[in-house]
Amino acid sequence: MSNSQPTLIGWKESIDLPEWGIRDITAKTDTGARRSAIDVENIVELPGNRVQFEVAADRRTGQLKTTVIADIEHQTHVRSSNGQQHERYFVATTVRVGDVTKRIELSLSNRKHMQCRMLLGRLALENDFLVDCSESFLTRPNRKPKIGKR
Repeated sequence: MSNSQPTLIGWKESIDLPEWGIRDITAKTDTGARRSAIDVENIVELPGNRVQFEVAADRRTGQLKTTVIADIEHQTHVRSSNGQQHERYFVATTVRVGDVTKRIELSLSNRKHMQCRMLLGRLALENDFLVDCSESFLTRPNRKPKIGKR
């Protein structure tokens, strides 16, 4: 569900992935990246074109992990910011940023050396968001990573 006016968000935002029972995970908004990505571990391809993986909402402690099983939307080669190409799985889920809820595709990747657990690229941002690169956490200033029951 999209707003008629774009929602103002910062360069970093706290977002929810309600279908996966994840809330308040930090995402970097990146207008230079076309696609979105999430940091996951233990990726296992399952029968029936599905994939299982773990998301840890709190990277510092390794706590708050949840296991997700999702349909594979597609697999493709992606060039990372350091220029290396990797084969990646893409899955779809619902993301909630402030009052905006929409379906997006996410690349399953290893972002453990990145500051943010998630990256929201142009395809996720288009039509719904306006990014103020001088601000952060405009939609939810009081945030703490949590994984709740689905």
